[in-house]
Amino acid sequence: MNANHRILLAVGLGAASLAAIPVIAQQRGPTSGPVARYDMRAGTVSGFAAMGSGMGGAFSMAFGRGGGDKVQKELYLRLGSSSLPAKGGPKAEHFMPAGARLGKSVQLATPRQERADFDELPQKPKGRILVFWGCGERAPKGQPVVIDLARLQAGQVPPGLWTSTVTRDWGPSLENSKTFGRWPAEDHKFVKPDSSLPGAHRVAGNYTPEIAFTLTRDFMAPLKAEPAEQASGSTLVKWNAVPDATGYVAFQFGGKLGPDGEMADMVMWTSSASRQFGGGLNDWLSPGQVAALVKDRTVLAPTVTQCVIPAEVRKAGPDFRMGMLTAFGPEENFLHPARPADPKAEWHLQWTARIRHRSITSWMDMPGMSQAAGQQPPAEAEQPKCKKKRGLGGIVGGVLGSGC
Repeated sequence: MNANHRILLAVGLGAASLAAIPVIAQQRGPTSGPVARYDMRAGTVSGFAAMGSGMGGAFSMAFGRGGGDKVQKELYLRLGSSSLPAKGGPKAEHFMPAGARLGKSVQLATPRQERADFDELPQKPKGRILVFWGCGERAPKGQPVVIDLARLQAGQVPPGLWTSTVTRDWGPSLENSKTFGRWPAEDHKFVKPDSSLPGAHRVAGNYTPEIAFTLTRDFMAPLKAEPAEQASGSTLVKWNAVPDATGYVAFQFGGKLGPDGEMADMVMWTSSASRQFGGGLNDWLSPGQVAALVKDRTVLAPTVTQCVIPAEVRKAGPDFRMGMLTAFGPEENFLHPARPADPKAEWHLQWTARIRHRSITSWMDMPGMSQAAGQQPPAEAEQPKCKKKRGLGGIVGGVLGSGC
């Protein structure tokens, strides 16, 4: 789910190195380094995105007009170094506390290439995109913005549809590192629903200085969103307050389906007061970034636990509606060696480490199919085999049986 909307991120080695240094260290830059930069992203996933694959689960969720109570966790590791491997091919591994339930360590793999990240439409609508934004019973004057796709080339995204002000920052990459490693990888290990992060962590390899730090924060608590249609035609979305949340942002995507099952008109809505979609808003953001976004009303404050989707969004008549709510969370930063007390002393920074958190939930509503809740969904084995689409379009296509 977190990969549904991607935006291209190209960061130079020098800029990425500076960005990886915690704010406290930026009071005075290092004489050299860091040699290695480590990035961890820890997420809690609930609702539709945590249901897993399979038509049975997807249909039962859709008929139930909710997201289910299943909770999963996600963990992504990225290591970038300005050094080449000391001997042989690149090797690195992350040793974790027993509570992580990932064994002695996980292997960070060095891929030959990484696919560039960019935002994309859930599918390629043939008609129009109707864009709404902001919380409230009624959509303000000037909404929706209507984007006609009839004259656009296949797959071309209208300029200005996705935000460029909140960029995605995944830290180390193949492009900004001499040597790069990432996990999940080829060791076939994945974080588990009961995995826990607090404790001693150590990263070692033949292209990085040894990195060691102790985490105190665990995965965030799960979110549970409850959308409810109001008499006015609006939709009230309520959710539980998540401890340590720094802010919330909600999205909803819907679409009308043509006779062939393909997407026709599409309806998009965001809780942002300034029409912000995609980019870093679908990712992990630092508390500092979120604080600025709360101030300009791009992100809802951490004290907010509800938002009203305007009546005009439902009135637009999508055949399905898929919503997503993100709670941005805390961040821990580490570096070695520490900044010298003497401001004139040289400071040769060896490594930095950054751990960011978030919790997301999602829901699916298929009004046209909810009355058929008592019917048995088609067996998964009867679905045509095809190459699955990526992103939200693939998820929706999977539910509707048109994900080819």
